[in-house]
Amino acid sequence: MSGPLARLSDQQRLDWLRLIRSESVGPQTFRALINRYGGAGAALKALPDLAAQRGRAIAIPDEQTCAREIEALAKLGGSLIALGEEIYPARLRAIHGAPPLIAVKGDVSVLSRPMLAVIGSRNASAAGLAFTERVVRDLGAAGIVIVSGLARGVDARAHQASLATGTIGVLGGGLDRIYPPEHGQLAQDLCAHGLLMSEMPLGWEARGRDFPRRNRIVAGLSLGTLVIEASRGSGSLITAKFAAEQGREIFAVPGSPLDPRAEGTNQLLRDGAVLCTRAQDVLDIVLPIVEQGPPRDDLFGERVQAQPSEPLWDELDLIYDGDIPQTIPGLAFNEPEQYLTQIAPAIATRQRDMEALRARIEALLGPSPVGLDDLARAAQASIADVRSILLELELSGRIETSGGGLICLKV
Repeated sequence: MSGPLARLSDQQRLDWLRLIRSESVGPQTFRALINRYGGAGAALKALPDLAAQRGRAIAIPDEQTCAREIEALAKLGGSLIALGEEIYPARLRAIHGAPPLIAVKGDVSVLSRPMLAVIGSRNASAAGLAFTERVVRDLGAAGIVIVSGLARGVDARAHQASLATGTIGVLGGGLDRIYPPEHGQLAQDLCAHGLLMSEMPLGWEARGRDFPRRNRIVAGLSLGTLVIEASRGSGSLITAKFAAEQGREIFAVPGSPLDPRAEGTNQLLRDGAVLCTRAQDVLDIVLPIVEQGPPRDDLFGERVQAQPSEPLWDELDLIYDGDIPQTIPGLAFNEPEQYLTQIAPAIATRQRDMEALRARIEALLGPSPVGLDDLARAAQASIADVRSILLELELSGRIETSGGGLICLKV
């Protein structure tokens, strides 16, 4: 997306919240629907018919329910930041499946500063905790905001050591559901000196699947991820995996081969992570990145980073890799007068073009599976537009996908 970002109106924010809280709508389906219909309000109107064509119903929260969530968040001292708004962190905006809305509480100014994820074992060693405190204090003194998941062990120590210099705690549940419960006071302190963040609704108790979702935000906010202690199969390695998929730097602290808590970090080092024995090892890598400035804004129209290796939501069946163009650039933020005079005619033209493309794609598809690239070439259309049509066909039950992303008509 080019040009300045803007602030959603109250109605747009309510529509965005209703859409992302709808059943089977995760970040990628949200983005696909926004692009197909030009805005959340239009997508909400179209969603029931799309679902009905497939013989199913999708639960969509009403305006009153979502308005109550916004009011409750405000009473808690929090607010919602939308993907298209200037305050939304630029690096998080660039990841695949960026949350359309994030709930925040605390000092939002930290979102404009360079960030680094610091994570590690919940059952950290005394040496690991001491190193965490030392390296985090040095990073904070250099102007780096520390991001972590408010978990026990390394996460908690990283937050505590960076309260004075800036820290962000990302939750797997709602902002009012601190986990673990004994970190309630730490969460309060963090809000006074930093920021709490969540993409989940208020009242949401974090479940197992919510923590990988949280971890991809921890990595996505950050220039890089520093892993201090991690056993094999730990959540810290999941965060490092997200960081790698997002094209971010990975740092690891070496440990004794006799300590299971060092198996994961030592493996990261064997796989090419940057060895970290002091804060300067991190600063030498990330400060030049900071000098380059934030990534260019990739709201809806430009390619974002690669799709994670595993889906994190039970979304509508077609999963997008992030290269869908916005239907009408800037549509979500235009005033009503501009809509009537400029955008509505463009939408009408766009809809006619897409209807013609749908007819071509239906004629090209048959019982034999075909790849997306081959289908797009045959239809003489962009992959983005073909995916948009395939979403409709999938919802109407006309097509099915198989291994490798091959597509065919249902027989």
